[in-house]
Amino acid sequence: MNLLTLPPYLQPDDRVLLFDGECNLCHGLVRFLIRADRQGKILLATVQSAEGQAILGGLGLPTDRIDSIVYLEQGQYWLRSAAFFQAMRQLGWPFRLLALARFLPPRLADAFYNLVASNRYRLFGRNEGTALPGEHLPGRYLHHRSDYTR
Repeated sequence: MNLLTLPPYLQPDDRVLLFDGECNLCHGLVRFLIRADRQGKILLATVQSAEGQAILGGLGLPTDRIDSIVYLEQGQYWLRSAAFFQAMRQLGWPFRLLALARFLPPRLADAFYNLVASNRYRLFGRNEGTALPGEHLPGRYLHHRSDYTR
């Protein structure tokens, strides 16, 4: 979906993945992204953070419950499986091959995504969201930046 105005905290060239900071499955995805995104193209933020809440609000998405990852890039954003596939396109080979799954019918891909997302806490567990994967790495999380706009 195209955006008319840039949400808070974002610069025009940012690539950002918003994820559930309390979800262990999401933490696994973030650990994978940190290893696979060697150039640090994708910034990270939890949906529970001040930045995540402001971005969700700026997109007109609910801030009290989110059952999807959100990927933002160059004035567009994607949800659910489309967000995952778009983020995978930013990675090097062989990880970029995962993005080929974007050619699955969207209804099928989102049905699988929704099934996993609605059971993620039961299947993978929940945490307090305090220890974020890779948070010690400079520049990986949106809240580490000093040049964001509010």
